[in-house]
Amino acid sequence: MAREPAGLTLQTTALVHEVYLRLSNDPAVTWENPRQFFAVAAESMRRILVERARRHASKKRGGGKQRLDLDFVDAAVESADPDAMIALDEALTQLRQFDDRLGEVVMLRYFTGLSVEETAAALDSSPRTVKRDWSVARAWLSRRLNELQD
Repeated sequence: MAREPAGLTLQTTALVHEVYLRLSNDPAVTWENPRQFFAVAAESMRRILVERARRHASKKRGGGKQRLDLDFVDAAVESADPDAMIALDEALTQLRQFDDRLGEVVMLRYFTGLSVEETAAALDSSPRTVKRDWSVARAWLSRRLNELQD
């Protein structure tokens, strides 16, 4: 979100506010550990961004799809392209079916913006393992996104 243009309707503060509203809707919810909290927060952010992208895409209906860069994170965020965000969501769903841990690393790194060290702490893992998982996940998603764009 920090790299998106300032004129967008959904800015970082608004995204965090929307996530807070969704998470605080049920006062009976208690968090077992930071991993659970970050996982739910990341999923909420993902859903909000994808809903926004789908609304935007439904307004324009069409347009030329572009091939995504190897660096899918920057491509999806910097372009503010709803088609790229929807493709990312679909690819991430497939990644989680392939390997849930890789999907969890992407959720924490991409949607909540956690550093490698923070992700490792949330997953009770080592930073080296998180770096490896992040590399594998990015390569897997990049390949899948390029297949979806063709």
